[in-house]
Amino acid sequence: MSAPLAVPLDNRAVARVLIEIADLLELKGENPFKIRAYRNGADVVAHAAEAASALDEAGLRAWSGIGKDLATRIREIASTGSCGVRDELLTEFPETLLEVLRLQGVGPKTVALLYKELHIKSLEDLGQAARAGRIRGVKGMGAKKEELILKALDERQRHAGRHLLAKATGVADDLIAYLTTHAPAATIVTVGSVRRGAETSGDLDLLATGADASLADAFVAYPTVERVLGHGPTKASVLLRGGYQADLRVVQPDQRGAALQYFTGSKAHNIAVRDRALARGWKLNEYGLFDADDHAIAGATEDGIYQALGMNWIAPELRENRGELEAAAAGALPNLIVAADLKGDVHMHTTESDGRESLETMVAAARARGLQYIAITDHSQSLAMTNGLDERRTYEAADRIRAYSATLKDFTVLAGIECDILADGTLDLDDDCLASLDIVVASVHSAMQQDEAEMTARVIRAIEHPAVDIIGHLTGRMLLRRDPARVNVEKVIDAAAANGVALEINSQPYRLDLSDSHARLARDRGVKIAINSDAHEVEALGFTRWGILTARRAWLAKDDVINTLPLPAFRGALRRHRQGAVSSGG
Repeated sequence: MSAPLAVPLDNRAVARVLIEIADLLELKGENPFKIRAYRNGADVVAHAAEAASALDEAGLRAWSGIGKDLATRIREIASTGSCGVRDELLTEFPETLLEVLRLQGVGPKTVALLYKELHIKSLEDLGQAARAGRIRGVKGMGAKKEELILKALDERQRHAGRHLLAKATGVADDLIAYLTTHAPAATIVTVGSVRRGAETSGDLDLLATGADASLADAFVAYPTVERVLGHGPTKASVLLRGGYQADLRVVQPDQRGAALQYFTGSKAHNIAVRDRALARGWKLNEYGLFDADDHAIAGATEDGIYQALGMNWIAPELRENRGELEAAAAGALPNLIVAADLKGDVHMHTTESDGRESLETMVAAARARGLQYIAITDHSQSLAMTNGLDERRTYEAADRIRAYSATLKDFTVLAGIECDILADGTLDLDDDCLASLDIVVASVHSAMQQDEAEMTARVIRAIEHPAVDIIGHLTGRMLLRRDPARVNVEKVIDAAAANGVALEINSQPYRLDLSDSHARLARDRGVKIAINSDAHEVEALGFTRWGILTARRAWLAKDDVINTLPLPAFRGALRRHRQGAVSSGG
């Protein structure tokens, strides 16, 4: 048995190991039921509210689908990072195969075939074989599969060392909580790209004031530190479990504002701010703003830095040198949207399709978050893997939703659908069915490899359908995993403006689609934005936090977002009601 970890693995890390075991079992050709048990176990652990590491075997067996053997494995994984089953499998297969299994679009069956036929054991082996044209020669592979593998390898290389905003924020928050126990009087915050709300980040940057050198000592002793890269009294750098590099800077209180400004802004933003200081004959760095005689002008607060340079304070999300300095100098910065502005969430799923929670559970959770209304938008029929709804089930689900909504006080549930946009741009349900609903979100989920002309025409055809109110996750990208579809976003935005259709910022951490730049272009051209969770479970309702950050980076104000409206105004703003094109069944 492996040695215990300094800090037990969290649930998602445990789930990843269970998935690895399932993948390795599939490579071996084991019993499908055994493989499915590990996959189901991973699913249960990943979405459990309680920490697996805090439960004994009896507590774990109380979870649905977790038997005695699986409970034993979970406890071992949580405490050591592995288990006997995984270790034994790795005597049969090289551990480097796990990296191949994590490659987008390369599943266990493909890996098993390549391992058997070409003796591919690592990503390096895979790349060499693909570039040499050897993969297409394997029965069942072909040139197209080889091309997709090369693309996936290229994407992985480009994304190396990057982390999703939500994951980076969680790691930084845990680290700050730990440091705060060592220096309760200190002020410790995240800066850098995470503070700006950038969709992915590299290093984690922390800034502390009101602390002495012992904070850096505590930092390098953090239990998940794998390697210390640097350690001084005011600067320290470490590599954390999971491939995160974290850097700590400790500054004096009178330098805090200057350091916050310096370590938060993008390189382009900081150069532009520094140029404003130089134009006045001043000097700006992480220690403060100084005149020609090195007398301090400002430094204790960020606001003081910006004011001294003739600007209003600039929100961190805007610090990308995209016109924010000029707007700040002119007093023309937007009043950015905040989380409390959202009144509704109009894209989510229940157990009627592929969601994990019932209608009633999602409603209770949404009410607890302070929302006034939601829309249930389960998948339509073409997505068979999600148990998508045909016309009959859509009508029946809408009746149930409306009947339940009628029993609620001061809260409304809209009956909707996330309707698949088929490859030719037609919709997955008939016109009468779509017209009978309160809201329709239309999304692309298949034929993602279409060329730009086909994909653009496909989406625009859907936009022109009178039942469509919102286009969901327009580009279909999966951050750090899959590139956006080849779609002319500018043409789609113009079509949305012409037809009164809103575009979504999907708040799933791996989507954030529309991107900030596309959302800003949509706003500039008069298109309303919907910020939705696309939640499939209660926890995911909180994902709108990330959608809000994306909207702020897009310069969006409350009035730019359709679901900040109270329900009557929201209904009136939907395309079907504004244009009178479709009669609602609600």
